[in-house]
Amino acid sequence: MTEQDRVTVNDPRGPVNNGEGHQYVFYGVGADWMIRKGVESLRITREDRVHLADRFVPPVGYRVASDRLEKPGSVVLLEGPPGSGRRAAAIMLLHRFGEDGGADEEGVRFEELPITGKDENPLVPDMGDRFLLDLSKIADEETYDKVQRRLAMRRSQIQEAGAHMVVVLPSGMKHAHPPDLEPHTVKLRRPRGVAVVTRYLRMDRMPFRPADLGNADLQHLCDRSPMRELARLAGLVRAARDSGRFGTDFAGWLDQAMHAMTDRADEVGRQVAAVRTVPERALLLATAMFEEARADTVYEAWHGLMKTVRHEEEATTEFARTDFGERLAGLGIERDLNGRLRFERLAYADAVRTYFWANFPGVRDDLRDWIGRAAGLRGLTTDDRMNVVVRFGERAMAVGRPDHLFDLVARWADHATGTPCDPRAVAALELGLGHERFGGWFRKRMYECVVRSGSLSDGLARVLTTACVQSLSATHPDQAVVRLHYLALRKGEAAREARKALLDLAGRDRRLYRLLIDRLRDRTHREPHAAEPHIQLLTELLRSDRAPDPPPWPDLFLGWEAVFSQPPTELWNLLVSSWLNAVAGDSTQKMALDTMVGATRGRAAALHRLYTIACDWAGSARHPSRPAVAALFWQYIDHVQYRRTERADAGPRTTEEAL
Repeated sequence: MTEQDRVTVNDPRGPVNNGEGHQYVFYGVGADWMIRKGVESLRITREDRVHLADRFVPPVGYRVASDRLEKPGSVVLLEGPPGSGRRAAAIMLLHRFGEDGGADEEGVRFEELPITGKDENPLVPDMGDRFLLDLSKIADEETYDKVQRRLAMRRSQIQEAGAHMVVVLPSGMKHAHPPDLEPHTVKLRRPRGVAVVTRYLRMDRMPFRPADLGNADLQHLCDRSPMRELARLAGLVRAARDSGRFGTDFAGWLDQAMHAMTDRADEVGRQVAAVRTVPERALLLATAMFEEARADTVYEAWHGLMKTVRHEEEATTEFARTDFGERLAGLGIERDLNGRLRFERLAYADAVRTYFWANFPGVRDDLRDWIGRAAGLRGLTTDDRMNVVVRFGERAMAVGRPDHLFDLVARWADHATGTPCDPRAVAALELGLGHERFGGWFRKRMYECVVRSGSLSDGLARVLTTACVQSLSATHPDQAVVRLHYLALRKGEAAREARKALLDLAGRDRRLYRLLIDRLRDRTHREPHAAEPHIQLLTELLRSDRAPDPPPWPDLFLGWEAVFSQPPTELWNLLVSSWLNAVAGDSTQKMALDTMVGATRGRAAALHRLYTIACDWAGSARHPSRPAVAALFWQYIDHVQYRRTERADAGPRTTEEAL
């Protein structure tokens, strides 16, 4: 089973879709890019949930589950056959509960929990937090037995905290369910398929009548197909309409979509069987990968593919061969008025890609190398490049080769020139991170990259940083903090960028701020021989301009305590001065002074350093409030020193106090 990790769902960027396509983020374009591409993702951020809510048809049993989820500390387990919309129902139960209870406020979490594996950060739920645990992919009793023990612990944590959790149970495992789960289990049955299709079509503003959905073949699909396939069907109807190539009436669009759903695989199989030469087969695949690109660019990619698979060109000149246009026509490929290539039939390119990756396993390494080069052809637009990344990523992961996609991430990142990082590498990595089956694999691979002691190129470090900032921070913020922390500890400009990204991310979220403080404190104590870089990060994090508003004083106290337990350094100047400035500008922040002094634990060296910094600060500029702030700070310092003197009079002085 693929290892999966936690998915947090704050501040989303794109749709969760139990239907057609895949989903990813393209750096520099914006959140709407992946929405337009319709790329399916594991991400369940708020916008994703809103997108799904508009198209969701509740399965039978949904209302019962919703009622059970209302109570704080409730855990609801969903049982149902594959394709019944179990995962979508789980997401909607938590989302709509949040709408009723206002649970999307800052600091309240909506996360998907990992199935197995050691958590990088322990689960600490709070009141109102919502969690999803999807066990539907489990297929063996041994794994399920291990997961049940973990589930029991999490149920206890959820109940004690007053949070809420929905669990999707695996199908075919009812005999292995513990008896104590039965009272919390709700059985779901698939909604009416035609209702799902209708909902999607209406959201796409499709002009149709209920009678238009009376086709017997369509009814057969609606009665038997999984919810994901029905959503894909509606997406194909939309694609047929938007293309402008298949008439102007709904019946024609639906007919094309039905053929694309049911006939394309057989059609491609027959065509490939009939086309035996390497050039024709290579052109078929090159067009499928670069569909909608300009003909000259596809021609260049085609020749690159033939070279990659070591096909020898004909000895004759090009004028003596079959011309390019004739080859295209013979394969059912048309050239539009703008010189771009596309297949005549709807969704045929996707079927071609699927066929080649499934039936030519011996050339998959060659196809990876070919795409690695061809995705950089100068004639490609930004959209063309991203299409190629998505198409290759889909196929690589469909045949269980996520490593092929990550190979290209590293290759493109290492050869980036003229830009902070290669957008193809970022898009490929985010595509992998958002994949339902392999998202955990990519998160683990990122972790391995950042923790290994060997060299990591600046290009790949920048890509990993970018993916953490714009993708992982929205879906797995805790894991983004961990990876950025490792990246920030390295040398060079890329490490400085990671450090800034880490501090910015933590400063936007109180829970992440506390998490990073705890992590840096822990590393300082566990690695005293290598504490300096962690202390440097912690000192910068604890400045007033990095702290959330209002300041979390208990967290700041723990952080300052860790800093002041170390020998004084120049790093303290900016830290202490930043809070003196904050108090000078806002008297309500004066608690910082008492808290900071208290965090010294009365250490003489630390108190002396704070006093000196305040003296320098008060005399460095003529500001009416500075002397008063400094005087108050000195009072707190004197008070602590007075207590130390009293203790010294009462007994022998320690070595530290005598300093």
